[in-house]
Amino acid sequence: MAHPKILEVIEHDVCTSCGACVSACPAGAIVMNKHAEVRDPDNLELYVKGAAPNVCEGCLTCARLCPVIDGYVEDEFANVKEFFGAKSTIKGQDGGVTSILAKALLETGTVDCIVGIARDGEWGTELIVMTKPEDVDRTTGTKYTYDSVLSALREPFEKYDKIGVIGVPCQAHGARLLFENNNDKIVVILGLLCMESFYHDVMTEKIVPEVMGLNLNDVVKMDFGKGKFWNYTKDGEEHSVKIAEVAHYARNPCHNCCDYTSVSADISLGSVGTPDGWNCVLIRTDVGKKIFELVKDKVEIMEDPKPGMDLIGKLAKMKHDNNSGHYLEVCEKFSFDECGIH
Repeated sequence: MAHPKILEVIEHDVCTSCGACVSACPAGAIVMNKHAEVRDPDNLELYVKGAAPNVCEGCLTCARLCPVIDGYVEDEFANVKEFFGAKSTIKGQDGGVTSILAKALLETGTVDCIVGIARDGEWGTELIVMTKPEDVDRTTGTKYTYDSVLSALREPFEKYDKIGVIGVPCQAHGARLLFENNNDKIVVILGLLCMESFYHDVMTEKIVPEVMGLNLNDVVKMDFGKGKFWNYTKDGEEHSVKIAEVAHYARNPCHNCCDYTSVSADISLGSVGTPDGWNCVLIRTDVGKKIFELVKDKVEIMEDPKPGMDLIGKLAKMKHDNNSGHYLEVCEKFSFDECGIH
């Protein structure tokens, strides 16, 4: 029988699908994104999402790598060493700092590869293992639909010695747990600020056409900002609705997440707290400080951006206030006590 902790996370629909357990399970007993009408615990090809109990060898690795079981911190700013604004010349969602960092990591050989997400022509996501600086160009821009980034690590763990990860809070958290408990080949984690994400079909079949009233093929950029969800179209027009009109469509695990700024990352990056066209940068570890030195002379720095940490803190508190009750309620249903807000 598979370890009951991970099964309970799945059955209560709070699995974030970060993919950490998929990449590390020695028996290959955990899969993501397998679609079939029949769930057979002995046949991984027929399992929709989760762990195949009769394949599991009982090593308990998965529970040590699960962000939901590990829980959340009370103060996600306690480990921030530096905060500033930055922008590069790379075209990105805002300041392009994540992209220039990724390129520098590959150019200097600091990492052999980076796992992240690219976007296809229909706003779908594609897991990508970047091994060359030019690979980074495929990943620019924010994707608000979700994919299981850490599940892409299984092959890189076998082929490479120095691996970077770019991901949203649950993925950064899972990557940190992988590094601490399972595989020290992860040498740097770039975390993204995230309030919530959406399933691809919900975004493309419900939110864009019905809530926004737009043709998906006309949309060239999506963004959250100033209390609204924005879609930018090919004709140069801007379209928006209040975030409240789309927030309830987010994936259920997002309604239980209490991490806004990727507290487990070495460097956290976003577009909040800085002027348009700039990224906010939160240096959290000595590794992060050293990594940012690779691009310090290639980016413009704003030492005291406005509205600054006040706005980031306000949004983080909003996420905690909205989600902590949901998360703690689920924790009460678990048969184990590790989870919680610590």
